[in-house]
Amino acid sequence: MYYVEALHSVESTAAAACFSAQCIGIAPDSVMVIPIPQSLLKRRQVIKSYRVVSLILNNKLTRVKTMIASLPMYLRPELVDAHNLYWATIKKHLNQHNMPSPGKLSLPDDMLANWLDPTLVLSQTCGMPYRNTLHKKVQLVGTPNFAVSGCEAGYYRSAIVVRNDDKDKNPTDFENKTFAYNSKESHSGYASAFSYFATHGYWFTNHHISGSHRRSAQAVAEGIADIASLDAVTWRLLQTYEEDLSQQLCVLDWTAPTPGLPYITALGNNAETLFDCISTAIDELPQDTREQLGIHGLVKIAADDYLRVPNPTE
Repeated sequence: MYYVEALHSVESTAAAACFSAQCIGIAPDSVMVIPIPQSLLKRRQVIKSYRVVSLILNNKLTRVKTMIASLPMYLRPELVDAHNLYWATIKKHLNQHNMPSPGKLSLPDDMLANWLDPTLVLSQTCGMPYRNTLHKKVQLVGTPNFAVSGCEAGYYRSAIVVRNDDKDKNPTDFENKTFAYNSKESHSGYASAFSYFATHGYWFTNHHISGSHRRSAQAVAEGIADIASLDAVTWRLLQTYEEDLSQQLCVLDWTAPTPGLPYITALGNNAETLFDCISTAIDELPQDTREQLGIHGLVKIAADDYLRVPNPTE
């Protein structure tokens, strides 16, 4: 399916689009015209991430684009089929509401570009990039409830993990040791740990940047680092699918709960319809698929609850 920006009326653009599509070999019934919100029209010159073909509409070269969706945050090889079924079920309900959506999930190389893409139907982001970069540029849809122990619905926390054989078992013992983290833009891997260790009067001077929670866990297990902060859902998945790795580690403590990783959509989309479709899809998933994904529902958490979470001061 191709989606055409309606810079004028949807009806007149549709007629021109169908004619132009036939001229370049695209079936007219594979073209859908969608209105572009006024808030995006001013940004069209700087948007360069469309995957497009060209149509001549109203004597102008107009972009034809495919919508995108991604759910990358807790994706593992063992969960690809579950994620695909989840998306197919969401898409079924979006179709019933005539809401355009892609046939398949994408796996973007550039997450920030993916989240800011004006063709984004659905993705999942981290709380830190949401509060620092995205909150005025995307819409919150809702937050999946992963039923994290010690947290209210939709909230999560981080496991502070160390090696099982480490003789130090008190948080104050690690001040001069090496802390592994996935990214400074990660709430669970960096910001939550920063707040946690601030209560113990220090932050680490020795760091190891791993690039992912899994690699942080691996760095601790292999002795490259001594301590790390892992998203509780990721830690649960490691315990399920990588026992050889997770059993080399133990939880020293837990960080304070904060709002979980929210679903987002581009400005101009109907976030309420998305929320309803996702909620219905979760309820319809087979029990074993819900258990694989760890999702127990979708909740609404206010943007202010995300924005009031503190950032690291360094």
